[in-house]
Amino acid sequence: MDQLRRLAFLSIGRACGFAGFAILCVMIGLSYDPLMATRVGGIFTTMMTILLLIRARLALTQNIRRTEMWLMLEDGDRPAREYAQWVGSTVLRDAYLWFAQYAAGVSIVLWTLALILSLAGGPAPVG
Repeated sequence: MDQLRRLAFLSIGRACGFAGFAILCVMIGLSYDPLMATRVGGIFTTMMTILLLIRARLALTQNIRRTEMWLMLEDGDRPAREYAQWVGSTVLRDAYLWFAQYAAGVSIVLWTLALILSLAGGPAPVG
């Protein structure tokens, strides 16, 4: 079970890392307008949180043998067929929820920063 847990966190953590890097690149691209950059970052991290929560729910019904975590396991380390679906989906759900919790925290920080910037007299909206 520890091996499954480690691989689930590795797989989902890598995906979240790539998503976080993409969000950071967009925010850097918008760095000329800090208010817009933090709002866009807040929107994207909120979307990432929602997606992780949906994936956590779907992890309970998805075929475990079609996941990256299962493919990373050596043949000798794979649990018995009767046990594999339950333990694999539980471990994946827990990992998705763990990363969703931290993505929500980052989202809250970005939304709070956007609120502070807007109250501090950020640039007026164009339009």
